[in-house]
Amino acid sequence: MAVAGVLVLARSVRMTTKFTSALDIPVEFVTKNVKLRGKLHHITEKGLEVEHIPISIPLITSIQRKWQSKGLLLVKLAGVEWAPSGMAWLQQELKPKQMIWFQLLGREELALECLVLVNKGRFLSVCLNEEILRQGLGRTVPIKGLPHDSHLHWKLHRRLLRAELKALKKHKGIWQEESYYERLRDRISSNRVVQVNSP
Repeated sequence: MAVAGVLVLARSVRMTTKFTSALDIPVEFVTKNVKLRGKLHHITEKGLEVEHIPISIPLITSIQRKWQSKGLLLVKLAGVEWAPSGMAWLQQELKPKQMIWFQLLGREELALECLVLVNKGRFLSVCLNEEILRQGLGRTVPIKGLPHDSHLHWKLHRRLLRAELKALKKHKGIWQEESYYERLRDRISSNRVVQVNSP
């Protein structure tokens, strides 16, 4: 009983620990794709700067607060390379100090590759990775940190590609610009054909 109690306590201490650096997060949290909660502070070109908000257990949390240091985690939208307009969209959509959830998929140096979820009401949450692609404000890229042959990698990658395809079909965002250039190129090439064929 005592050993089981110690194990439960140790696990709860880890879940209530405030992580202030990507390197502080246990490897098993990343490999098991644990979902963490945090408060948004800044949106930068590198990603979202988030203050981790751990699970609160009154006795343990009050003890830990005395020695926990301060720091922000750099959270990247896994599988997404956003355009400059994507950063502007995020700054409009997300409120300062907004609470978000981020599911750990990988860690690269001091950055965390994550699926980022935002609550949009009591029963609705939006995945920012998918939404930014659905708006045509970024492109799908390989998900760093997940083995490329893993089931989870391909499941998430398909989700992201479907979101990107919706924007492509509707010519939204960056795809609107590309479709314009494609039309322009087609006009130029068709004009050349007319000139060549003209007597």
